Amino acid sequence: VQLQASGGGLVQAGGSRRLSCTASGSIITINSMAWYRQAPGKQREQVASITSLGITYYATSVRGRFTISRDSAKNVSLQMHSLKPEDTAVYYCNLNGRSSEATRAHEYWGQGTEVTVSS
Repeated sequence: VQLQASGGGLVQAGGSRRLSCTASGSIITINSMAWYRQAPGKQREQVASITSLGITYYATSVRGRFTISRDSAKNVSLQMHSLKPEDTAVYYCNLNGRSSEATRAHEYWGQGTEVTVSS
């Protein structure tokens, strides 16, 4: 199972950016998909997640500004508005699910896409 994230880049404070992540490979069950981020010198933190039933979670710091959505069965997006310099980080896509080769669910990670918000 591979996760390909895209959409990162440089954006001015107050601007918007849309991240996208597509899963490929032998994934047969997706329990949830999520976005995490890691800022320089900080631990990775969960930004938002969405379950197979469409239940969403947002970190307090992004609630009301970010929206996570499933665009298709194997694609998840993160629409970011009103970006702040503190949103600068490498954003990672995460999938919890089961592949055809596994007997239980696993966590899968994408390679990360960098978002830089300039003040």
